Amino acid sequence: MRKKGKYLGEILVNKGFITDGELQGVIQEQLRNKKFLGVMLVEKGLISEDDLLKTLADQFDIEPIRLKDTEIDWEAATGFSSAMITDHRCLPIKADEETVTVVIDNPLDVWALDKAEKSVAPRKLNIVLTTTSDIDEAIKEYRRRSIRNMMKKWKKDD
Repeated sequence: MRKKGKYLGEILVNKGFITDGELQGVIQEQLRNKKFLGVMLVEKGLISEDDLLKTLADQFDIEPIRLKDTEIDWEAATGFSSAMITDHRCLPIKADEETVTVVIDNPLDVWALDKAEKSVAPRKLNIVLTTTSDIDEAIKEYRRRSIRNMMKKWKKDD
């Protein structure tokens, strides 16, 4: 999925988002705290979430979207386990007879992508990429909806 020979830090330096010195400093810190480079760059205010989204989308050749600007079909999520959505941050946002579109914020989570592909079979999996803050908000909404649905079900069972 990743384009040959292109690393996130290298791409960001080449695009002029960060300097080589800033990159080297963050890489040294990354060795100590084990966070993703992009996350650290955003946390430090060296790049924006949108810059990271566009760069990762280009690096991995995945369509970028902003969930805050996207209509989510919450029914599409019913075929996925809560763990896939909340732990692996793999949220179905649209489904039809042939394709299920799933949004992620970590294109390196190969296990989750493989599991998602198996979950939608025989339909085709369409992966799109979003920002961490967008998927955080969508997961919060998913949890709220799940709780409401459980409460409705419990009231019916009474």
